[in-house]
Amino acid sequence: MVDPSPPAAPDDAVERTRSALTRMGAPEQLAAPLVAVLGPDADARITADPWRLLDLRSVTPRQADYCARTLLGEAARPDDPRRVRALVAHLLRRASRDGHTAVEYGRMARALRGLGVAAADAALQAAAEDDRILLVEDLPEEDDEEFDGDLPEPPAPERFLALAALGEAERRLAAELVRMTASEPVMDSATATETVLAAAGKLGRDPAPETVAALVTVALRGVAVLLCGPAAAGTGVEAIRYAAAIAADSQVGMALVAPSASGAAALNRALADTGVRARTVAALLADPAVEAGLVVVDQATAVDTETFAALAAACPAEAHLVLLADPGQLPSAGPGQVVADLVASRTAAVAVLPDAPDAGPREALAAGVGEGRLPDRVDLPGREVVFVPAASAGEAAHRTLQLVTDSIPRTFGLEPDQVQIVTAAPGGEAGAAALNAACKARFNPGPGRVAGLDVGDRVLLAGRGAGYAPGDTGVLRGHDGSGAAVELADGTTVAVAHPAHLRPGWAVPLAAALGGAWPAAVAVFTPDAALSRPALRTALTRGQRHVSVVNAAGAELAAAVRSTSAPPRSTRLARLLREG
Repeated sequence: MVDPSPPAAPDDAVERTRSALTRMGAPEQLAAPLVAVLGPDADARITADPWRLLDLRSVTPRQADYCARTLLGEAARPDDPRRVRALVAHLLRRASRDGHTAVEYGRMARALRGLGVAAADAALQAAAEDDRILLVEDLPEEDDEEFDGDLPEPPAPERFLALAALGEAERRLAAELVRMTASEPVMDSATATETVLAAAGKLGRDPAPETVAALVTVALRGVAVLLCGPAAAGTGVEAIRYAAAIAADSQVGMALVAPSASGAAALNRALADTGVRARTVAALLADPAVEAGLVVVDQATAVDTETFAALAAACPAEAHLVLLADPGQLPSAGPGQVVADLVASRTAAVAVLPDAPDAGPREALAAGVGEGRLPDRVDLPGREVVFVPAASAGEAAHRTLQLVTDSIPRTFGLEPDQVQIVTAAPGGEAGAAALNAACKARFNPGPGRVAGLDVGDRVLLAGRGAGYAPGDTGVLRGHDGSGAAVELADGTTVAVAHPAHLRPGWAVPLAAALGGAWPAAVAVFTPDAALSRPALRTALTRGQRHVSVVNAAGAELAAAVRSTSAPPRSTRLARLLREG
């Protein structure tokens, strides 16, 4: 979950906050970020409640406690309601960064006890009075067991805590999805079948019965999830063509969206011979009037709960929502697991698209990884995937640069700017920062006049603005007093007013690459990375023609493929959907 950067802090407010921080023994450099987060009265806020320092991600509970004791002396008690509220908000923000939209009450109580809050139950009730925090109670879902005539005791409610904005977004999303499941069919099943077969005939295709049935479902049902693994990626593009034919023949229109600009660009390359054009979710949300009876979302697992809530709300009345998704990839970088929850709720139509007959060895390898298999030796005939061993992070960085600057462009006839580095390393020599510094020195050296960047640099967007979202990549084309002009990977140009939204983009973290696609990709794995089956499957599907996997993790990568899936996420969407 990435929030838009607030405007620059006024100098006088920063100075007052700096003085307040000095009185509590906190670093003065926190002043500007605090004013940006808490507002111009940040000094008064932290003086009245020093634990509001935890509103900054960089501050730990121990550091906030130290500052509170410095300011308040013995009055700084572990069970102080101000401390408890701040700790709950801090823990919920941390949980959201791990993908959770809600935290079970008992788990939160245990976490608070670990932070010295003895009366955790009473403290959580007090925390519920904070408008940043949402406390919800759910009755356990009923089972099908019969009872013997005596009414059973009412079950104890299950309680959850959530960040208020996130919890409300999940509620809104559930309500919008329930609304859309009631949408009327855009075609009857016979007409939809005829439309799909006619469109296939014009393309010289003979679609599998499962594909035809899936598109009939799209025409009939208001919300449909089409599951397609790596080997079914081609079938997914084919399904988009057939959905466009249904939309055209029924005269309802279709909007095709992708999570990121590079994903939209990849779709547009695949659909270049049609009148169908993909745009990003951010671009669709910037359009005040979305007029489409079919809204198709590609790579839907990359879209988080809050973005999905906005997208669903933007869909017109009676529109059909179609989600194309590979369930074996990593879930969204932001909180939630919308596709998985929709499938689990059984409130949406779900169809599995068959493998494409022309699926290649790269797709087969990625499919096998999703099932826990990674061969000891990967030697594909067309070199669609190459595993490059590295003995250390430093060697991984060296080999990555060699691949981007020479080996891949020379072998596949690509330009270096068509090759995207995707790193799973959390930092160090093979992390995004180090790789970007090396790429900038090689491809576009300069003084870094624009937030450390220069015109011509490849950039990653790390915030939300008009027409762009976190994970979009592009090139910095210009800069003036009003902000930066960035040409996104799909050819559109957006204005970026906040310098904090700009990052170097030659190398991006794996989480930022979700929903993206490039002609070629270099994926970097190190022993300290979060190695898992979905991580490698996601990396293998970022490059359309070629993927090089630089493996500094050795045998640990194969072990993770065999045994490690994505960590489970705590969400309430499936329950909310079942409740209607």
